[in-house]
Amino acid sequence: MRKLAKELGIAPMRLYDYVTNRSELLDLMVDAVYAQIAEAALGPDWRATVLSIAHRTREAALAHEWFADLLGARPHLGPNALAVGEATAAALSRSPAIGGIDELQRALGALNAFLVGALRREITERRTARTTGTDESAWQAALGPYLTRMLETGRYPTMARLVHEGAHLSAEDTFHHNLTTILDGLNLR
Repeated sequence: MRKLAKELGIAPMRLYDYVTNRSELLDLMVDAVYAQIAEAALGPDWRATVLSIAHRTREAALAHEWFADLLGARPHLGPNALAVGEATAAALSRSPAIGGIDELQRALGALNAFLVGALRREITERRTARTTGTDESAWQAALGPYLTRMLETGRYPTMARLVHEGAHLSAEDTFHHNLTTILDGLNLR
């Protein structure tokens, strides 16, 4: 509250002239971000709609890192959040693999779990790099010798293959690749 009040150039207690408590303020902030996500392109193609919403959600979380902290932590019931939820559910319900409400709930659960996990992980990595000054190359230099020794033991052959042969994509490419993998699974029947 103090940080926001400072940003607005007012005394912290003045915020309570506009909101009842911190929770109400967070709800309003979250719904304002959902308004940005709601601008995602919606159309008749269920997959393109879900991709658009998910990518807009990622963009919003990267622009407002605090948003990722609140994903999955509390119900988002503001009008914009509900509109995004409706658009997502309506799009997923058009997947050939979704035959009923139970399958739709599972699909939404899987998609939401992916979004929460992927966005929290990416934001955490960004914060860690920013606060420690440790980027990916510095992390690899620091932990690479240990990881190399562990993988050379032969006890972790699949992990070794992932490290040596796996694609090392950017955060954006990893997000898109993993999202499309989930959507591919939702398209199977």
